[in-house]
Amino acid sequence: MESTDHRRFKDQLFEQLARPAKALANPHRLEIVDLLAQAERSVEDLARLTGMSVANASQHLKILRSAGLVASRRLGSFVFYRLASDEVVRAWQALRTVGEKHVAEVERVVRDFVLERDRLTARTAAELAALLDEDAVVVLDVRPAEEYRAGHIPGARSIPVAELERRLRELPTDREIVAYCRGPYCVFADEAVAVLRARGLRATRLADGLPEWRTAGRPVAREPGANVPTSELPDP
Repeated sequence: MESTDHRRFKDQLFEQLARPAKALANPHRLEIVDLLAQAERSVEDLARLTGMSVANASQHLKILRSAGLVASRRLGSFVFYRLASDEVVRAWQALRTVGEKHVAEVERVVRDFVLERDRLTARTAAELAALLDEDAVVVLDVRPAEEYRAGHIPGARSIPVAELERRLRELPTDREIVAYCRGPYCVFADEAVAVLRARGLRATRLADGLPEWRTAGRPVAREPGANVPTSELPDP
């Protein structure tokens, strides 16, 4: 039988360990974490990207911060939020993996909304790294430019998917193009591959996104002064 002290220790321990899980147990907060895995963002920016009001976004950020999952800094009249560490990204990735393996609805939703994905060849991160070593591919970052500046695969070219049609001439026609975006649920890369193939170019997508590349310990390049996605910026 457990002693009273041992029981109290486990009760307190698991109560505290449950705090991050409780904070993540909300679809809006998971989307915020997914966005912050790309770059530091203001409350206003997060509200716009998630379709929430600024007040609602602020409330969700408050909950994430109280659980130690995000940090913030003030710049003038704006408050910018970032993930406390890449461990938060790994927690989101682990939760995503559990959902994919054990919640049938996840597969159905992805299948319904990403109809063409099964037809698109996907490169793994290991394959892409090997091809980069051989200088055999062009890597295309199709996320918004501010996300590219905050972190990208070294050597990747930044052409946001909305600009791809008018900037096709910037891409070579004699090499495979590998497009990537925010992660496995981001469709920017799928859209880019469809555009490129329609123009007769050899194109594939990266199976994952920049956060997965980074948390696997692979190198990431950043533009000077960019808003980084993790806790590399000090609090004021």
